[in-house]
Amino acid sequence: MKIQNYALVYEPAALADGVFVGPAAVLTNDRNPRSVSADGQVKGGDDWTAVGVVVEEGASLGARSVCVAPVRVGRWAMVAAGAVVTRDVPDYALVAGVPAKRIGWVGRAGVRLEAKDGEADVWVCPETGLTYVRDCADRLSERP
Repeated sequence: MKIQNYALVYEPAALADGVFVGPAAVLTNDRNPRSVSADGQVKGGDDWTAVGVVVEEGASLGARSVCVAPVRVGRWAMVAAGAVVTRDVPDYALVAGVPAKRIGWVGRAGVRLEAKDGEADVWVCPETGLTYVRDCADRLSERP
């Protein structure tokens, strides 16, 4: 795991092996933050329940990206710099924007996958040659 300068990772975040958290990325722990309750009383530590961001094996969070808990960033997924993640990110997905949306797929090398000619729903990493298959639920997995 590698956490770069100025990144903020708030409990109860869970980071798996091989995760990269870019400079100034933020993993929040409160979906609806308020310093006071609806009746104007200052909130204490027991007045809310922390929720976490889960970042799965090998995933990368780009510089200044924000993950608004509770969300899961899937295995080997990549969140672009400056993206704001408000929904779960599938394994191997490349997401960007505010709010973050899937714009492609990446493999274990972090390189954008290319569609394999003549084979629907098959993707290839131009760097490693590994092949990935998309299922009917729009999820990607490595082809054995």
